[in-house]
Amino acid sequence: MLSSSPSATVRATLPAVGAAIGEITERFYARLFAAHPELLRNLFNRGNQASGAQQQALAGSVAAFATMLLEHPDRRPDALLGRIAHKHASLGIAPEQYDVVHEHLFAAIAEVLGDAVTPEVAAAWDEVYWLMARTLIGLERGLYEQSGGGGGREWEVVERVPETADVVTLRLRPVDGGLVSGFRAGQYVSVGVDLPDGAHQIRQYSLSGAPGAGLRQISVKRVAGEVSGFLHAHVGIGDRVTLSEPYGDLVLDPGDSRPLLLASAGIGVTPMVAMLASLAADGHPGPVTVVHGDRSPADHALRADHERYTGKLADSACHFFYERDASDGARTGLVDLTGIPVRSGTRAYLCGPLPFMRAVRAQLVEKGVAPADIHYEVFGPDLWLAS
Repeated sequence: MLSSSPSATVRATLPAVGAAIGEITERFYARLFAAHPELLRNLFNRGNQASGAQQQALAGSVAAFATMLLEHPDRRPDALLGRIAHKHASLGIAPEQYDVVHEHLFAAIAEVLGDAVTPEVAAAWDEVYWLMARTLIGLERGLYEQSGGGGGREWEVVERVPETADVVTLRLRPVDGGLVSGFRAGQYVSVGVDLPDGAHQIRQYSLSGAPGAGLRQISVKRVAGEVSGFLHAHVGIGDRVTLSEPYGDLVLDPGDSRPLLLASAGIGVTPMVAMLASLAADGHPGPVTVVHGDRSPADHALRADHERYTGKLADSACHFFYERDASDGARTGLVDLTGIPVRSGTRAYLCGPLPFMRAVRAQLVEKGVAPADIHYEVFGPDLWLAS
């Protein structure tokens, strides 16, 4: 909670800071990488930096956090920051790195806003920053304790399975032969690879199933990004990568028998298949509605698993939408919930491109699903807060 005087100052200056936050974050990253070029090479996603997506996500999260402090001063910010904390933990972010961020972020604020940053304004926004940072540090500490540490391990590819022309499943075993911890269906791991230019880049991939004792499984779509392309072109059986422990908050609640709706599009199918596998293994008794959209049946990765696990559930319905070549009961076009029954009390899980998730969320709310019961996962920077 903000103290009273800083709260009034933040309220008065939030419009000006909000209007300039895009330029502030751009300056911040420029300063940060000039002082610490290793962070861009070995931690931050260079593709998201080049596209501006990371800058938008940071701006959105800072603005959303400050707004929440003002509008809901009695509410803990954990829920807002939980997704960020999971991402940070998967990257191994340490508490001392928040001091580095503070230094360059506040220098960027001073550069952009100039004389408007009086000592009073600087102190108020400093309080906002450290409320956000200390909350994240605490959440990340808890996640590290649960997982047994924040460091990555070296894993070897033991199987490579083509799923579609653009998606490959990799099964990996730890090189050290140690134990492999369990995970909650829907979680992801950070995968680190050494690129030809010497950079060590890291990306997150959902665990797409439980392939057996001592293994991890991810399914990777070939996209323009550096790591996905490298995994497709250069990583085969016997090659090694680093993996974090599993993280992510798009997970099923154990023992929840309420109606579920699992909606995905494209490679967003990966956490949904893991969830279906978990539900089938547990003998989930409640109703489950499965919805997926793709370009065509040939582009639908893990389709056989999608159907197989859904078919094992006691009360399930499956709805596939394809932009072309729809057959076998599938529908033509984009995902549309208009004709799909959504039961009272449904809890929904969404994963896929942001426009898809926004459209599905809007339809779910129209059908009476409580916004608090709609959960989502974004691959890459979370731009939902930035819009």
